[in-house]
Amino acid sequence: MKEEAGTLSYRQIRRITLIGSFIDLALGLTKITVGYLATSQALLADGIHSLSDLVTDVLVIFAARQSSHAADDRHPYGHGRIQTLATVFLALSLGLVAILIGWDAIRRILDPGLLLAPGFWVLVVATISALAKEGYFRYAVRYSKSHNSSLLKANAWHSRSDAMSSVAVIVGVVGVMAGIPWADAVAAIVVAILIMVVAVRIGLEGADELIDAAVDPELELRIRSQIMTVEGILDTHELRTRRMGPKILADVHIRVDPRITVSEGHRIGDEVISRLKNTFVELDDVVVHVDPEDDTQALPTVFLPLRPVIEEKVSKCLSDLQVELRSGPSLRPLNLVLHYLNGKYHLEIWLAMPDNSSVGSTQTFSQKIAQRISSIEEVSNVCVLFSSDPSLHERPHPDLLKP
Repeated sequence: MKEEAGTLSYRQIRRITLIGSFIDLALGLTKITVGYLATSQALLADGIHSLSDLVTDVLVIFAARQSSHAADDRHPYGHGRIQTLATVFLALSLGLVAILIGWDAIRRILDPGLLLAPGFWVLVVATISALAKEGYFRYAVRYSKSHNSSLLKANAWHSRSDAMSSVAVIVGVVGVMAGIPWADAVAAIVVAILIMVVAVRIGLEGADELIDAAVDPELELRIRSQIMTVEGILDTHELRTRRMGPKILADVHIRVDPRITVSEGHRIGDEVISRLKNTFVELDDVVVHVDPEDDTQALPTVFLPLRPVIEEKVSKCLSDLQVELRSGPSLRPLNLVLHYLNGKYHLEIWLAMPDNSSVGSTQTFSQKIAQRISSIEEVSNVCVLFSSDPSLHERPHPDLLKP
């Protein structure tokens, strides 16, 4: 399903980009032809600019195709960042366009002999170009927003830069007709500044994605709120987000009741993933870490040994107590439930119910066992339970108190 969704996105981007390519080709050839016949250097340059957009169109189609490939062993998160790299390249090329337009305008202002005097047909072609490219820009931007494609957005702005340069030509023609020979150059500088602002904005957005910047705070707040709608979650922390092309990746810690089972905690985590993906379609991958306590504030338990160490200590305590009692029920546990909380061990020990035992006798045994095991260093709480369930006898813990 991931691959199909990516291919569909590629086909949409390719279709939209090919429409822009046809417009670029037609306008470029027209501008160059009319510019040559009308001896308009500005329109000739504008035509070359239009044809240069074909190169970026090819880049967009190539990047969209490569990024549509499904995740593989070398790219487990997919290929979405290919779109991001292409977006940054388009931003750089857009910045270069702004510099060239601005430099040419400044050069003409400093040397009045280079100021242009375009005619009526130049005005007509430039007007058609500006309208066509602005129309395509609005069409492409609308799709870029609906599909959350920064690549398509960057290419749309690349097309709009062509429209802006055509506007500069129009202003130049009108200015010359009004007796202001430097109007074209001044308009070109203004256009260059506007294009550079857009290039910087798009480039920074792409750079943020490449360095794994988080999504905007408002979206993160909505994600947190959605997580807290899942029953069984006490709080959430350490939410981290990042973008991968048009998709968002997230990982988060949730705190649940420390006494529930591993399977219940896992089920709660699965519910978080399901609700987030159903609510936020741009969320492509969510990792949920289930915590029994807030590990950003509570005492750490990472220094506590794993189960075999505490089992050995419990076994030693029970063996010594069995010798001291000499008689009484077997103190071989059926099961040991181990909790790591507040930097300590919390233990639940299940023993077989002695034959013909009374409530008072089991309570006495429980107190003695709990008192002895509580003497073990780093044990905070001990709960001793007796069971008459035969099934517990059939599945003792495989490593606990081996004979």
